[in-house]
Amino acid sequence: MRTIEPETDEQVVSSGWTTAIAILMILLGIIAIAFPFFASVASTLIFGWVFIFAGITQIVYAFQSRGAGKVVGKLILGLLYLLAGILIVVNPLKGVLALTLVLGITIFLQGIIQVSIAFQMRRISPNWGLMLVSGIIGIIFGIFVWSNFPFGAVWLIGTFIGINLLFDGVWMLTLHSGQQRTLQ
Repeated sequence: MRTIEPETDEQVVSSGWTTAIAILMILLGIIAIAFPFFASVASTLIFGWVFIFAGITQIVYAFQSRGAGKVVGKLILGLLYLLAGILIVVNPLKGVLALTLVLGITIFLQGIIQVSIAFQMRRISPNWGLMLVSGIIGIIFGIFVWSNFPFGAVWLIGTFIGINLLFDGVWMLTLHSGQQRTLQ
């Protein structure tokens, strides 16, 4: 009796875009590691502007909604987004503190997800270990952010974003190349 391997839906997209994105992530990671303060402030400002645009979008959407309850709730949410974004953009250093906690949690959760996915990828890629290492590093960084808050917030967030981008770019490059060798 012959055993047939099940088809995998988790195939890595094979294109030049994957390589370009991975290289861009590596370069941005190196820049963020070299200039952690600027990376911290830049990421905070981007986060603030995202909130501003989300607030404006939510407010416009609220006025297009039908029914008073829907309009009021959506309008309040849009105003909260807008206010949060304005506060972050006006005072990015205070925003760095808040963003440090949010990104610490995000990097921690991303690490847990990457560890889980890495174990699922071990059958289709010999380089799954790099994704596992990236996930473990994310978990460690998340814990480290919480333990050094608020003293290291100004440099910590930029450095960790840089390291995280660097490792993500590396595993993206190697996971794709490992899968190609496995399929041939």
